[in-house]
Amino acid sequence: MIIPFFNLIVHKDDELPDLLGLCAGFENASWRKDQLVDHLFNYLPEFALTYSEFKELNGDNIIPKLRVAAGNVYQSEKFRNRGEFGELLLHAIIRETHSTIPAISKLFYKDGPNETVKGFDAVHVVEKGSKLELWLGEVKFYQDIHSAIRDVIIELHAHIKLRYAKNEFIAISNKIDKTWNHAEKLKALLDPNTSLDDIFETTCIPVLLTYDSKVFQKYTTKSIAYIAEMETELLKFHKKFCDDLGKFPLTIHLFIVPLNTKDELIKSLEEKLRIWQKI
Repeated sequence: MIIPFFNLIVHKDDELPDLLGLCAGFENASWRKDQLVDHLFNYLPEFALTYSEFKELNGDNIIPKLRVAAGNVYQSEKFRNRGEFGELLLHAIIRETHSTIPAISKLFYKDGPNETVKGFDAVHVVEKGSKLELWLGEVKFYQDIHSAIRDVIIELHAHIKLRYAKNEFIAISNKIDKTWNHAEKLKALLDPNTSLDDIFETTCIPVLLTYDSKVFQKYTTKSIAYIAEMETELLKFHKKFCDDLGKFPLTIHLFIVPLNTKDELIKSLEEKLRIWQKI
């Protein structure tokens, strides 16, 4: 069992889209960058391997499997603008906050080892009695929050169009591991004969936005003043997101994670990824 990591700064759920503002927090007068990296890599095997590969992990094969998981993330030197680390962050957050179940590894959408992943940034489900709630994630792993809000709203409206959604559901169905417990139920939900209206009734979109926050330049501990200033900032960005989004037909859960700097986090993630690729 992985112990939850993120500090909750603000939770606003009186209207949709709701908001979870999360932070890595501080330790020893520093932002917990390295601890965040270690935590995210706890999820790397589940994130990067197929359901069958992940379930087959044991003492005899764990080292080569971890090497495969790291290699699956990507092998390109052009990593700074890539989205896989943002997708891994979303994966960890929704697993911890809403107990989602990964349906497929999005990395298997790639056409080649250095291709970026197309489509939704996460495909998870949540059990709701006898039914499945489909969680289709969107991530903007950015330095600038205004650019993140602008770009994700464009994608949200594009991704619910009939042709795009139908094509994406076909792609998801083709990647579902047959040994996964919910395989048949999800395939039935996403079948071309199922009305998009029925699918959307049981679908929500978790949206993750990151940005470099100047608040970290003023604080090195989780003080009352830090929490108050960060909460004000997060609520302001939540309002901008909701205002810019306008009326939207699907339930959206908004997650905002401020970073000290994206560049330093990417550097540490890349260093650990290279180590895992060589174990």
